[in-house]
Amino acid sequence: MSDLNHYSKIATELGVREKQVISTVNLLDEGGTVPFISRYRKEVTGSLDEVQVAAVRDRLQQLRDLDKRKEAIIKSIDEQGKLTGALADKINAAETMSILEDIYLPYKPKRRTKGTIAKEKGLEPLAQLIFEQNSIDLNKSAEEYLSEEKGVASIDEALNGARDIIAEWINEDAEIRKKLRQLFIEEGEFVSKVIPGKEEEAIKYKDYFDWREPVKTAPSHRVLAMRRGEKELFLMLDTGPDDLTATKIIEKAVVKENNTCADQVRLAVKDGYKRLLKPSMETEVRLYAKKKADEDAIKVFTENLRQLLLSSPLGEKSVLAIDPGFRTGCKVVCLGPQGQFLQNETIFPNEPQKKTMESGALIKHMVATHKIEAIAIGNGTASRETENFVKNIGLPKDVLVVMVNESGASIYSASDVAREEFPDFDLTVRGAISIGRRLMDPLAELVKIDAKSIGVGQYQHDVDQTALKNSLDDTVMSCVNGVGVEVNTASKQLLTYVSGLGPSLAQNIVAYRNENGPFKSRADIKKVPRLGEKAFEQAAGFLRIRNGKNPLDSSAVHPERYALINKMAKDMGVSVEELLKKEELLQKIPLKDYVNEQVGLPTLKDILEELGKPGRDPREKFEVFQFEDGINEMKDLKVGMKLPGIVTNITQFGAFVDIGVHQDGLVHLSQMADRFIKDPKEVVAVNQKVMATVMEVDLPRKRIGLSLKSDPFASNTSSGGRRERPRKNQQGNQKVAQESMEDKLALLKKKFGK
Repeated sequence: MSDLNHYSKIATELGVREKQVISTVNLLDEGGTVPFISRYRKEVTGSLDEVQVAAVRDRLQQLRDLDKRKEAIIKSIDEQGKLTGALADKINAAETMSILEDIYLPYKPKRRTKGTIAKEKGLEPLAQLIFEQNSIDLNKSAEEYLSEEKGVASIDEALNGARDIIAEWINEDAEIRKKLRQLFIEEGEFVSKVIPGKEEEAIKYKDYFDWREPVKTAPSHRVLAMRRGEKELFLMLDTGPDDLTATKIIEKAVVKENNTCADQVRLAVKDGYKRLLKPSMETEVRLYAKKKADEDAIKVFTENLRQLLLSSPLGEKSVLAIDPGFRTGCKVVCLGPQGQFLQNETIFPNEPQKKTMESGALIKHMVATHKIEAIAIGNGTASRETENFVKNIGLPKDVLVVMVNESGASIYSASDVAREEFPDFDLTVRGAISIGRRLMDPLAELVKIDAKSIGVGQYQHDVDQTALKNSLDDTVMSCVNGVGVEVNTASKQLLTYVSGLGPSLAQNIVAYRNENGPFKSRADIKKVPRLGEKAFEQAAGFLRIRNGKNPLDSSAVHPERYALINKMAKDMGVSVEELLKKEELLQKIPLKDYVNEQVGLPTLKDILEELGKPGRDPREKFEVFQFEDGINEMKDLKVGMKLPGIVTNITQFGAFVDIGVHQDGLVHLSQMADRFIKDPKEVVAVNQKVMATVMEVDLPRKRIGLSLKSDPFASNTSSGGRRERPRKNQQGNQKVAQESMEDKLALLKKKFGK
């Protein structure tokens, strides 16, 4: 099926012009990447941004997948000899996969069911007779279908078989399924109960021991929590509306009279709903809720990841990095301005060895020898103790001491990437190197770690892993290309995310660089084996070469526009170098004079902006942060303390903040601001520095409650908003499900293989 049918639909959904969609699809189909298209093809797309280009790409793929399924279904029905023009039109008109599958259901090859068995016994004509609901002598009609040979020994057996067939007709009715699907989504509820006897073992799911809430409004973190509790066999989870409401909808659709045949149809309705439709709809609505929860959770994760990847870099400084510890000591490494390894040692300044004099002397010697400008200390075990030690050994005042979030450093240490980079070092030394490099350039180091291990997600292991990976890859690529990559120092992992490259070409670039020395110009990149014109077009604008032959090579200006800039400089009577140094000249350039068929004002404005700050890092300037002195462990905390902290993770229900006690505190949504807010992202971002008030300290459960309000101890009726907590189910005595407890447990064990 042609994409032409989809352009208008996508344009309407995204609120853009159809021409923009067509142009974007053409660029994508030609191999264009989202960063390249949104940055360097604005005239073609009508200035669609990264989010819009990605949305066009993803929606078109969904519609193409739907088309493939339509083709497969039409082929299947045609092979059965049951395809009609009207049916084909109905299939082609289906706008969603669920509607399409409903249409296909009566024709879908299926295993033997009660209905098919009844048909084999010759009871379909009786079922049809009953379904017509005329006034007949039902018993007399049923007697005609008794057959010892076919296994129909009594009138009851004949009627049971006929009802089985009718139940399947009802189940396969696309209109009925559509109405029930809407009911399950609009009026369905999640009903969660603890499995008897598991109360103590399942204590972390205590909020869901007796819990119910609408499917329609359940937030993703609760949906995913309940599903996980069910999977771990701690909770029983039901999903659905009131059974009576559902059966009435079906009866209204199929019961037309008030006679004995209609009574049989009503019985078939109840059986068909309980045995076929309800389980099917429950599965669908759970998948619907799961997909919605996944989308929300993935969105939270990717937004957090973007903020973390774009954290302020310290830059090219000589750094001493420490991976702190107690018994096994602190691993210390020194790194050069480009992150190159210089030296490593192990010191024992903390308990139990407490060799502070020797450790201090060694640190000062390394600082002096390597002209260290900053010290990075991992924020794990013994971090605050190590920080206090470093600050008290008499280092020069201009040496920065910075705590670094080490989430994922241990994952990197054991990875193939780390082994390839540092085959002769053990895990702890690799971890210290990662901590130091993370301070210098968070983006360049974090791309080496599986994004799921960085620690800024929400139920990331419970969501659709393919969708999560695709979204995270998009985010990493967006950040890498947004910042730009120095091609002469970048790692293979960082180059992998550059538009148009990928792992193979990234490896080839590094190999060529190692063999031939640094690239002198962007044009030299074309010499890399297997890096063709298309890859160069996609990648060149995002690769930087500092101090190269052409000053534009350190900027985000694409090489395809160099000739245009040369003309601008010539028209102004200066060199390109002079044009870059004199902002007053840039302001005098008459942009409209340079508009042509290939280049419009959007691109010209981008070029002018870049010429004003060639190669400048778009990330915010680095600022030193310091935790409160003397507050090193949870036992040091007191309710009411105001402490500096760093936001480490954001969820739908609040934000986690590191206040320097080895345990992040939670700022609940209701404690985020003096005003009512719906989303924590309205007031905080990952890595943001905040002042937090300690509201609660629970040492046994290692929980810290924090507040960002100006007066958090004011009356709870103030404008801080309502606290979003699971509420006790008001209908705890109501029946949750039709199945018995034993049946439910058996289903859970069968489903999860335990």
